[in-house]
Amino acid sequence: MSDDNNQYDNNNQYYENYPPMTLGDWMITFLILFCIPCVNIVMIFIWAFGSDVNPSKKTFCQAVLIVIAIITVINLLIFMSSMMFMMSEIGHSHGQYGMISLLLH
Repeated sequence: MSDDNNQYDNNNQYYENYPPMTLGDWMITFLILFCIPCVNIVMIFIWAFGSDVNPSKKTFCQAVLIVIAIITVINLLIFMSSMMFMMSEIGHSHGQYGMISLLLH
């Protein structure tokens, strides 16, 4: 029973330190993250790795960074495979020397 009360006290203290974010807090967060260039990059890192940040905002910013990393890797893979395909097509259509023969003609 004592453990349950102690856990309740810890949770209660946690919420006193970090109250739930209001709708206005979330609107400001989204405005900064998605509408203001350059500031959004700085703020997402401050909020994701800062020590005195609301845990909800911190977790959200960490999730956004993970999604950005995944999308960046997928885009790089698509770009590299597209470039490889284009280079192979240039090589097939312009003989053995590929790009060099294209530039010389």
